[in-house]
Amino acid sequence: MPELPEVESVRRGVDEWTAGTTITGAEVADPRILGTTSQRRIDPSAVSGFVSAVTGAHILGAERRGKFMWLSLGEGTASSAELGILVHLGMSGQLRIHTPGEEIHRHTRAILHLDSERELRFVDQRIFGHIGVQPLVHGYGRLVPASAVHIAADPLEPAFDPERVVTELAKKRTAIKAALLDQTLISGIGNIYADEALFRAGVHPLAVPARTRKSRLVEVLESATKVMSDALAVGGTSFDALYVNVNGESGYFDRALLVYGRGGQECVRCGTEIVKITVGGRGTHFCPNCQKPPRYR
Repeated sequence: MPELPEVESVRRGVDEWTAGTTITGAEVADPRILGTTSQRRIDPSAVSGFVSAVTGAHILGAERRGKFMWLSLGEGTASSAELGILVHLGMSGQLRIHTPGEEIHRHTRAILHLDSERELRFVDQRIFGHIGVQPLVHGYGRLVPASAVHIAADPLEPAFDPERVVTELAKKRTAIKAALLDQTLISGIGNIYADEALFRAGVHPLAVPARTRKSRLVEVLESATKVMSDALAVGGTSFDALYVNVNGESGYFDRALLVYGRGGQECVRCGTEIVKITVGGRGTHFCPNCQKPPRYR
């Protein structure tokens, strides 16, 4: 699933092409895209309701928190926005910019027509993503879609408070890998960047935050911020054609991954074989030499 760097790469492209435009019309080719993966029986009126809600709306800009992205709708400034079009990419969702008349991909689920003579198309092969109009409410220092109000600030936004996060992280008695994936504590970090951050910080994925020095927790947080910034600089991580930016281009950070997806290969630092285990139901990669198992008395 796309993590912060991938979603931010898409957000930047969407913002560049849509900020300041007006939605002149909308099409929903597959009503299932209007629901979540646990809500696939969509009321027929949902399509007409969505089209009616977005048609004529002015796009202030594309915004993001963690893995959530939305288009703020309204007039003037983002602070005056009351509604937003939430877009969750899921496992295979793509937002693509096209000109009217271009061939429509067979997995295109929804289209927003813009007065800039462009179309914003939502393509989703597996339909794990969704799109919908939601009110914007205050959450962790800014306006966010109502369904994302519980999502914590991410390391790349001004509202992020690293001291608070470290304090809360230090209370956790679960494996630190699982804690990093808790989007109510810190958003945007997924399986890939959790593994990479822990390796860079030299912390074992099964270490318990409550029994780990705070200085080490600070290192993990700093490493997560750095690795996601590095990934963002090259467009994120693409393992297949399902993740691309608005122009259809892939990210290249997979070439710089040090442990994720490298189970059975040699560690780039010490030559020890990278191990893959399961933590919280997620495949987890680490170097048993560079990331020593925790020893608690």
